[in-house]
Amino acid sequence: MTGCIGVIVVEDHELLADGLCRLIEQDLGWSVLARVVNGLDVYRACVVHRPALMVLDLGLPGMDGVDVIRQCAQRWPDLRIVVNSASDDSERARQSLEAGALAFVLKSSARETLIHAACQGIRGERFVDPAVFGGMHDPASVAYAPRPCTVEMPERSLTLRERQVLKLVAEGQRNRDIAQLLSISVKTVETHRLNMMRKLDAHNVADIVNWAHRLRMML
Repeated sequence: MTGCIGVIVVEDHELLADGLCRLIEQDLGWSVLARVVNGLDVYRACVVHRPALMVLDLGLPGMDGVDVIRQCAQRWPDLRIVVNSASDDSERARQSLEAGALAFVLKSSARETLIHAACQGIRGERFVDPAVFGGMHDPASVAYAPRPCTVEMPERSLTLRERQVLKLVAEGQRNRDIAQLLSISVKTVETHRLNMMRKLDAHNVADIVNWAHRLRMML
């Protein structure tokens, strides 16, 4: 890949975003095309700016980071996605790689680790922070290792839109607010909400919040 590499930074903490931008522009010599603070705004930013690389935090308001990865990776297969996460949850790392991210780095790691991950990612090579898996260096084994069998995983039947509604309800948004955020009708929100609750056997908002935490959508 030649020329100046365009990057989108997705981070809702301003100080961390400032640091990422400095690292990208000063240490790597690349160009930050946009900064995004809400998961729902990432897709539009990619449409407008067409970045080569995205540096993404998973703990975003509006839309779960793994869902953001999946949505963008499906639309732009050549987009390189590097996760920069505060969580050392190995399952979240696995989910991120399965969704389409090329690299997973902890925010607590040295800046050199993130630089290395970004350089690996832009070349289309996988990288997993060794701290996540206790020194495991084979990212392919992380993303594609077989999972233990479980009796029931109803969350797997949720559509992307149902997962968006689930997170927004758990964040305390009302149906009309969700409709505005997702640019759909209130009736459509109600339909997605009912379908989501039926699939998860959720009977009230408390159940929805519990599911959001169970799916690691909430910090």
